[in-house]
Amino acid sequence: MAKRKRQITGAKIEKYIKEGRGQGIGKDYLPWLEIQDVPSDGRATRGKGWTTNRRHEFMSDLERDYFYILDFSDEVTDIREQYPLLPLEETMIIAEEIGVKHPMIRHTGEPVVMTTDILINKF
Repeated sequence: MAKRKRQITGAKIEKYIKEGRGQGIGKDYLPWLEIQDVPSDGRATRGKGWTTNRRHEFMSDLERDYFYILDFSDEVTDIREQYPLLPLEETMIIAEEIGVKHPMIRHTGEPVVMTTDILINKF
């Protein structure tokens, strides 16, 4: 039996928004996805950032390694991982305009909130 229900539904999306996920800057940012939200056979890690002074969630070694490079750059002022591309309607319009199918949740048919691995602010 599975430990958690990981299916993302419209209700869960609303819950994430109310929790403040994908919102904030610097130490107040909450990632849209956390390690426990995503099933994985790979390695996921957490680490504290110098730039942001908060815990970061990495879904792969590549994300983590890129973060380390950014974290030690004097030009970077904020690093946000698992940043949601919202509103959902905009990513659906973009997908339609470029002629690709927007990702959907297999069991519910609802659209997936897409994320970018890392969003960087520089001065």
